[in-house]
Amino acid sequence: MAKRTFKNYLFILPALLLFAVFSIYPFIKIFQLSVYRWDGIMPTMKFVGIFNFKDIIFHNPIWWRSMWQAAYITLIALTLQNALALVLALICDRGIKFGNGYRVIFFIPPVLSGIVVGLIWNWIYNGNYGLLNHWLAQLSKWTHISYFSNLERAWLADPRTALTSVAIINMWKGFGWGFLVLLAGLQSIPRQLYEAAKVDGANAWQSFWRITVPLMIPTFGIVSIMTILGAMQIYDIIVSTTGGGPAYHTEVPITRILAAMRGNLQFGYACAMGLVFGAILLSVSLIIIKLSRKLNPLAG
Repeated sequence: MAKRTFKNYLFILPALLLFAVFSIYPFIKIFQLSVYRWDGIMPTMKFVGIFNFKDIIFHNPIWWRSMWQAAYITLIALTLQNALALVLALICDRGIKFGNGYRVIFFIPPVLSGIVVGLIWNWIYNGNYGLLNHWLAQLSKWTHISYFSNLERAWLADPRTALTSVAIINMWKGFGWGFLVLLAGLQSIPRQLYEAAKVDGANAWQSFWRITVPLMIPTFGIVSIMTILGAMQIYDIIVSTTGGGPAYHTEVPITRILAAMRGNLQFGYACAMGLVFGAILLSVSLIIIKLSRKLNPLAG
């Protein structure tokens, strides 16, 4: 029995070694480097204790600005993006014609590379030849309302619109996977419950609030956690559109961490930033999990 168990472990040993080298060791190393001042080049490191963490939390306004801006992107994703995903999932759950085709179409944006998506939207938002400005100009021409032409601008270069423009790109790219998860959750609800509710005289709205919403709470929790983790860690779209500008107006935590590491050669400081950021995301995720279990009517 012991020999067979040993042979079984030999099969997963390569995977365990890869996981240890590329995941466990770097994770432990981050904790070690976070209490040092190190430029990533010199062999010597200066121990600073919790100074890096104190400076991030109490004396780094750009870091907290990047956190709030990522939270703004996340808020739009949690509300508008997931609301759109839920509406589309409800429509497809009713068995509409070409429903399978819509599933494929809606899932195309999440599959695309963030860099590719950013380049596409760069063209749409361009202030000189962008598609959005072209539409606004045509709309102003057709309606004879100058308000639409006054909206024309370099959307990603204007501090007033850059962050919201990036949030819309993130929403467009991310609603498809939420749609699929929510659709799977809807299809797991027994149809007999809706039939029984209909017999009792419940309309579609009452069935939605009394059956769909309570039974979808675990799915809502999963989608919310994945949305938060994805939106808060947005990076490729930022890099391919604004690069964090203009004037830090689209900076997010990942770009700040990389700026500290590559731009300022503060590897220890960057590791401390990563730990603070990870602790915040972990705390939010645990809160959502706890709320989801508390609100779940099927939880024991």
